[in-house]
Amino acid sequence: MLLGEYEQRLDDKNRMTIPARLREHFADGVFLTRSLDQCVEVYDRDGWDAYVSRNAERLDTYTREGRRMERYLFGAASRLEMDRAGRIALPSALVKHAELDRDVIVAGVRDRLEIWDRDAWHRENATFEGSAGDVAERLAHEAR
Repeated sequence: MLLGEYEQRLDDKNRMTIPARLREHFADGVFLTRSLDQCVEVYDRDGWDAYVSRNAERLDTYTREGRRMERYLFGAASRLEMDRAGRIALPSALVKHAELDRDVIVAGVRDRLEIWDRDAWHRENATFEGSAGDVAERLAHEAR
């Protein structure tokens, strides 16, 4: 399970260090894609395979919307390897999508990491924080 919040920096080549305590999860590769939110999602091999499988079941390629969603999710996706220092070079399309600046937050979110621009991360959390209890309550009622 991937947990925690880590402050990192992008260098001039859009390289970022995967936090040391999380690197073992990515020994078989680092898989990146656009998120539906303003961030980059990062999966290990097993997480990526599960992500692809879940989306393959949901997306109907016989519909225009299904094809568009596949392009959106997979068109800018990348498989990377960490260098010896635990760094990955983020593709420019993903940097642009997430509007990443120099200071970023890497958040462990159960089966994936999310890479956010630091200011966007703080805005997102501030916006949701006041309604988290209400959302939890609504989701609990929907699950019944």
